[in-house]
Amino acid sequence: MHSKFFAAAALALCCFAAGCGGVTDPSQNTTTPFNGVMNHGDNIKFFPFSTSKTGEVSAKITSLTPVSNVIMQILVAQANGDGGCTGELGLVTPQLAAQLNVSVFLGQLQSRRYCFGVLEGTPLTQAETYAGTISHP
Repeated sequence: MHSKFFAAAALALCCFAAGCGGVTDPSQNTTTPFNGVMNHGDNIKFFPFSTSKTGEVSAKITSLTPVSNVIMQILVAQANGDGGCTGELGLVTPQLAAQLNVSVFLGQLQSRRYCFGVLEGTPLTQAETYAGTISHP
């Protein structure tokens, strides 16, 4: 009797999760590119992106020039009401260290609009050009 109840409950839970979109498998994520130039003392550079489902988000810096071993800081903030990345933004993740070609896990995000931020980690002595990708549902 109990096993039939638990089987029915499990089936209902799976159907409910599938109907609501559930959590996206990271292997099914979308990749959004970002790039820019950072100088010593610059403010955070933000790049808007949105998630259509709940799922894991990560980022990777794929290019740093002219110095490839600098450490950058990255973060995620909630976009403002119009989806833009200006003004007061709510921090979603803490600042995390990012280095060349190392994927950084930024956590699980819900479906909405966000801003991905890049800022100086180690003090820069010259302009640093960077590029990378954000992997998100």
